[in-house]
Amino acid sequence: MPPNLTGYYRFISQENMDNYLRALDINVVLRKLVCLLKPDKEIIHTGDHMVIRTITSLRDYVMDFDVGVQFEEDLGPVDGRKCQTTVSWEGDQLVCEQLGKKRNRGWRHWLEGDQLYLRMTAEDEVCVQVFQKVK
Repeated sequence: MPPNLTGYYRFISQENMDNYLRALDINVVLRKLVCLLKPDKEIIHTGDHMVIRTITSLRDYVMDFDVGVQFEEDLGPVDGRKCQTTVSWEGDQLVCEQLGKKRNRGWRHWLEGDQLYLRMTAEDEVCVQVFQKVK
């Protein structure tokens, strides 16, 4: 049985965000701005349905999906692209595969105690963010 990720998580740290955004062809001004943001995460996990909100002072991004069901994701707020996205469980990790113009694009979430980890990939770049559960 996969863990229930429901909760509100406060940003702690990130590694390699600038290179990850460069791999997505994000312009230098937006990359610098995004690297300064400290996003929070709110996850609502009910059975196979999930809503993941990434909350920043710039804008919020909401993913609303059923685990294991492919859907078209509009990444316009992120990098102007659309992709075919599937989110599934691999053991205790929630894994997202985003098929589109960039290879090896996706992410995975997992818990270690009260900390939520997010590992994002695009091309050959990897960015890791860590969040602390606050409620």
